[in-house]
Amino acid sequence: MILVDTNVHLDVLSDDPKWADWSARQLARARSAGPLVINAVIYAELACAYETQAELDTYVASDSFDRQDVPWEAAFVASRAFLRYRRSGGTRSAPLPDFFIGAHAEIMGWPIATADEGRFRTYFPSVVLKTP
Repeated sequence: MILVDTNVHLDVLSDDPKWADWSARQLARARSAGPLVINAVIYAELACAYETQAELDTYVASDSFDRQDVPWEAAFVASRAFLRYRRSGGTRSAPLPDFFIGAHAEIMGWPIATADEGRFRTYFPSVVLKTP
């Protein structure tokens, strides 16, 4: 299983000129190794790309997507990472989605496919990242 960050999905869906090819390859590689994992945070971020929930559900209904809840333990890990972020000068007042995604992957021992490695490398160094 691999947790696939929202930006990978959006790159493919929007045919991003810089990242679409890399993201499509990551999705294909991950699919060949097993189910792609999404959670409610990723689902919510993906929803911005769709007009209706039915359209989004069609995209994530594929047998290759496994919807997983964010474990309670991951919420605590996300809060610790967020506190480190704030103490190092971060300005956001609420935990960012990346903290929940990173904590979920850390707790489950899953890699993350992402083109946005900064926060993951900094706050979740034990998580294996699939990056460009």
